[in-house]
Amino acid sequence: MPSLLRQTEQDKKNTPHSLLPFLQSQSQNTLTRLYQRPSSCLSIFRLLAPLERQIVMNLLWLESAIAASTMAAWVQRDGRKLYEESLANLSYLHILPNSAAKLALNFTFKTSLRQALTGGGISGSFGVPAEKDDKQPGPDIEALDSFALERWETILHYMVSSGTGQNPTKPSQGVLFLLQRSELMNSFYGGPLQITSAGFQFLLHSPHAQLWDLLLQYLHLAEERQMDLVEVLGFLFMLSTMDLGREYSIENLSTTQKAMLEDLRDYGLIWQRRPNSRRFSPTRLGTTLTSSSPPLPTTTGVGSGPKEGFIVLETNYRVYAYTDNPLQTAVLNLFVSLKYRFPNLVVGMITRDSVKKALMNGITADQIISYLITHAHPQMRKNNPLLPVTVQDQIRLWELEKNRLKSSEGYLYTSFTSQADYELVLNYAKQLDVILWENTGKRCFFGSLEGHSRIKEFIERRTQNPNS
Repeated sequence: MPSLLRQTEQDKKNTPHSLLPFLQSQSQNTLTRLYQRPSSCLSIFRLLAPLERQIVMNLLWLESAIAASTMAAWVQRDGRKLYEESLANLSYLHILPNSAAKLALNFTFKTSLRQALTGGGISGSFGVPAEKDDKQPGPDIEALDSFALERWETILHYMVSSGTGQNPTKPSQGVLFLLQRSELMNSFYGGPLQITSAGFQFLLHSPHAQLWDLLLQYLHLAEERQMDLVEVLGFLFMLSTMDLGREYSIENLSTTQKAMLEDLRDYGLIWQRRPNSRRFSPTRLGTTLTSSSPPLPTTTGVGSGPKEGFIVLETNYRVYAYTDNPLQTAVLNLFVSLKYRFPNLVVGMITRDSVKKALMNGITADQIISYLITHAHPQMRKNNPLLPVTVQDQIRLWELEKNRLKSSEGYLYTSFTSQADYELVLNYAKQLDVILWENTGKRCFFGSLEGHSRIKEFIERRTQNPNS
């Protein structure tokens, strides 16, 4: 039997998939219902860390429980902590029991995963392919990729362009609601939706991580919309195991899953000829939900950008961006003052005003610097440090300049009839420790909300009885 820690170093580098903590928070009954679907078990298995997958595979074909001490004997001493963490993660998912004496896979999970790997069964867990229609053949893979890319970039382009005076294509109301609930966009002071600090951080993620960020919020909303969470998760997992370029029937879908079709079209996960069509085709965004394959055919999204980076930043704050992607140009416009635009080059300057505009939208200095580092041109990567220190420091100084002023709610006390009255009330407020600002020359001071009621009572008592 091979050592369980052959992939220890790889495990250390891998962070848990963002969906796993959500699944671990669900009840055992919910997960057991989910594990009745072979496609769900296969998808969850793909999301596990390498060591967790190896533990599952070592137990999958055993007909009886194995002593925990026997399994532990395969573990090297320096990897015991990682091994115990893996067992704990599997128990949180109710794939393994909480008991430490013996190890055995959840029977429902084991049965379904075996079926997923060996075939068999008539549950339709992996979708029911639709009969071929020679008169109206489905789209080819290239058309599906184009559709998915267009839908996804519409969402990202709206995020970076809304509120800037441009008129980007508006996503559906469902997508806009999700962007607000995810706090990726917000309406500041009743104005149009604008990208938030969290939204800009979202743009730094890979398209795969971006998609799951939105889908996790979608899952949180499932109960509010009276949707069966198991049906929602089951449909997403079903999509992730379908074949790209094939059409599937909606006849075997539940009521909840049929209601999801409109939402998944808006995100670019599925394609339908018409909204009321009886068939659908998953796009690459859908079929790669639980795999490591790229979710988009070309890496034109903001999250990944060109593989080798495209931004050159000089010590004089001038920015050269070698791109013709309107989405990447729109992101730069959030914190760069653009000057010239050529077919494959955009030139701009990082200025106090351009950074101040970004800071007003909630984007931080560290996020701006992180974006520039992430998308630096290969020529820039020869520098040490990668970005000019003077530019980094200046961006942070502009942020500090913005944070010099601190706003506080309270009351301004003024128009005192005499210096004695002013000093009497001022000294009382100082005893309460509620003074935020004072100006003796103008006989006024500013107090916090918490102390207003007591100061008001003190002034009223003095007015009614000056000798008290």
